[in-house]
Amino acid sequence: MPKTIRVLKNRLLKAGCVCENTKGSHTKWSHHLLVNKLILSGNDGADAKLYQEKQIADFLKEITEAQ
Repeated sequence: MPKTIRVLKNRLLKAGCVCENTKGSHTKWSHHLLVNKLILSGNDGADAKLYQEKQIADFLKEITEAQ
């Protein structure tokens, strides 16, 4: 069963990411150790697509490597 967008956002928050700004259903996430940003789209209750889960996993991996 796919995770919801809300679960992915909670994972980013627990990793220390900050939501910079939102426009509609798009949110821009950043972390103080990384230069690049992540844009996540979708409403909180919607199921996340497979590519979104992979993007989050890769972003969190970059954070752990930078620490």
